[in-house]
Amino acid sequence: MRVCVYCGSLKTVPESYVELAASVGREIAARGWSLVWGGGRTSMMGAVARAAREGSARTVGVIPRGLVDREIADDEADELLVVDTMRERKAAMEAHADAFLALPGGIGTAEEFFEVWTARVLAMHAKPVVLLDVDDHYKGLADWLTGLRDKGFVSDFAMRSLVVTNDVSAALDACAA
Repeated sequence: MRVCVYCGSLKTVPESYVELAASVGREIAARGWSLVWGGGRTSMMGAVARAAREGSARTVGVIPRGLVDREIADDEADELLVVDTMRERKAAMEAHADAFLALPGGIGTAEEFFEVWTARVLAMHAKPVVLLDVDDHYKGLADWLTGLRDKGFVSDFAMRSLVVTNDVSAALDACAA
């Protein structure tokens, strides 16, 4: 199983979220799975990859050339793919993954999450899409999506095709479903 993890990369992220990312990396390794991630070694991005490697998980990072220095590309990755654009990054991450897990993050994480979720809803892939909502990080988003469904802008199928949980083990179980 190859899990693509989307998460924050800014150094201003609270330490509790960095530790959350590390716990996800440890759990991926404990299950004998591989990690696909954005290829950076700062903040949550770095924590998930370091923890996965410490547990002997294979790590595949994908980073755009323009972010190599900014996000400090993780040269300890088992495989580090340097691509030209963010679109190529997302396509490569999707191609290398069997499931997608979004941890707390900002606009980049949200953009990546929405793209793979939309692709699943449109039957462009059948891979699980999971949102790990710790500390109600995504509560506002979930409320907004429920409102969109209630107004007819989002289908019940779309809502059912997304798993939302606040538990790391449950999130990874959903990735394997």
